Amino acid sequence: MSERFNQFLIQALVILIATLASACVRNPAPIEPVPPSPPPADDPVQAAPLSPPPAPEPPPQPPLVPDDEFEVRSLEDLNRDSPLEPVFFNYDSSSLEEEARAVLEKNAKIIEQNPEWIITVEGHCDERGTAEYNLSLGERRALIARDYLVEMGLAAIRLRTVSYGKEFPFDPASTEMAWSENRRAHFVITAR
Repeated sequence: MSERFNQFLIQALVILIATLASACVRNPAPIEPVPPSPPPADDPVQAAPLSPPPAPEPPPQPPLVPDDEFEVRSLEDLNRDSPLEPVFFNYDSSSLEEEARAVLEKNAKIIEQNPEWIITVEGHCDERGTAEYNLSLGERRALIARDYLVEMGLAAIRLRTVSYGKEFPFDPASTEMAWSENRRAHFVITAR
């Protein structure tokens, strides 16, 4: 019996080993793919090693400067190349002619588009007449120009006036042409 028992034990042991072996074989190790063979050396496009595609370019950043050129310029630069035109007057007059009204309407649109601007309307005269008379006439010219801009809807608080009389002529010559250039309301951007 002992021999039969030994054979039985051997058979049981074989079955046990087979069972354990089959349990280990159920999850085979993954098979790694075989890398593709390199392209032939005679094709330069194919022979180059594959590299990752370039990263997409970032979207363009908005400009750091405002679109409006007037917002980035100094007051000195703005007034040197002023977008505001002067208004001219007839001799010894502070009445607005049709041409002067058209200029004021154009200036009003520019001022309205730049709400941060404070404008000083300067009244000027030609060299004829006394200093006192010309200061008074220059003041009337500045006020009439300012009042017309206010009528067009601009806030009076944004518009200051000053009279220089005959003290700061555009043209210092003593000719009719020079005098006509000096009889004016001049617009200066004084703050923003």
